[in-house]
Amino acid sequence: MKRIFSGIQPTHKMHLGNYLGAVRNWVALQGPEYETIYCVVDLHALTLPQNPDDLRAQTRELAATLIACGIDPAKSILFAQSQVTAHSELSWLLSCQTPLGWLNRMTQFKDKAGKQRDNAGLGLLAYPVLMAADILVYKGTHVPVGEDQKQHLELTREIAGSFNHRYGRDFFPLTEPQILGAATRVMSLRDGTKKMSKSDESDYSRINLTDDADTLALKFRKARTDPEPLPSEEAGLETRPEARNLVTIFSALAERPVDEVLAQYGGSQFSGFKSDLADLAVAKLAPIADELARLMADPAHVDSILRDGGARARAIADPILREVQDIMGLIRV
Repeated sequence: MKRIFSGIQPTHKMHLGNYLGAVRNWVALQGPEYETIYCVVDLHALTLPQNPDDLRAQTRELAATLIACGIDPAKSILFAQSQVTAHSELSWLLSCQTPLGWLNRMTQFKDKAGKQRDNAGLGLLAYPVLMAADILVYKGTHVPVGEDQKQHLELTREIAGSFNHRYGRDFFPLTEPQILGAATRVMSLRDGTKKMSKSDESDYSRINLTDDADTLALKFRKARTDPEPLPSEEAGLETRPEARNLVTIFSALAERPVDEVLAQYGGSQFSGFKSDLADLAVAKLAPIADELARLMADPAHVDSILRDGGARARAIADPILREVQDIMGLIRV
């Protein structure tokens, strides 16, 4: 069976870009065609300093958010990365055969370390190997990826191929990207040229999945636009990033093509469009916020789901790790 693995960091709150760009696709992949394994990657979060209490709370809240979005623990394995020690153990084993040059070319390390490269933690440089281990410890065959993760998946394929070649085994699969049509790229509500981000200082730049109906309406009403009416065709959005962003969000939430949305609203002013967009967002997102609130009122229930998911994940990962140890010549007592 095809096995899908994907993970998300428990830093800040999940926003609309995370949902439309990734998590909604995760939900759609649940079914008989794939075995789906979804992970809150708390070890990856440690590449930057974390308050321990905040990290625990954010891990639990992110797990609850995934469930509220439609990740069904009965259909998928949902757990926290640190619950399965095979991730860390396999990461070390794979690190010992990953050339430093492969890591030095990773663009995200260059972006995050910047001019402070010599002061950056080893984890920031090496975390792509941990990402590869996350996938390979389950022999993941497919990973849903966006543009910013394609380089890391290619590294995973290189590491898997190198391992197979070195030990003369067809052991690890060469994981394939899971492409689900055109990705929904959600931009900041304050600057249509920048991605919607959890780290943006302004809360009005993003739609949090915890936002209530009044907050959603206010944020869309205050979203930056331009003075021109909406165009009737998609070509008219090319030089209008804020307009393109709001139309893209409407299209994604309504599950309608952009051209169809513009055929309805072309020539209209933004005030009416924003009002309809806010109503649509409330209809789609308010149930998620309500379910999240219900889950967070019972943290023991969320913990029990993670505990069960961790046990199910270990049942897959531990035997694969033991095979790797045998192949590499390690003695297991």
